[in-house]
Amino acid sequence: MCHSVQMEISGLLSALGVGIVIGVFGRVLTPNMAPIGCILTVIIGVVGALLGSLVGVAAGWGFWATFAIQVLIATILVSIVAALSRPRQP
Repeated sequence: MCHSVQMEISGLLSALGVGIVIGVFGRVLTPNMAPIGCILTVIIGVVGALLGSLVGVAAGWGFWATFAIQVLIATILVSIVAALSRPRQP
């Protein structure tokens, strides 16, 4: 039982690490460098990594193609969140 808990924690830490990397790439590739927080960047990165992994596995792509789609999805998500969080001009 302790082993399965350790695996879950390591899986969460791995997802967090991947989310940070993917989120940072997505944020850097966003044209306006959106002023969103670090926590939101990590969350977007985790979501982008998850969705990109699903696409990459379903398509049978290798590591680099899957990584590229993860970054692309995170970049799109960062752009959407940045556009929605921008203050509206009257």
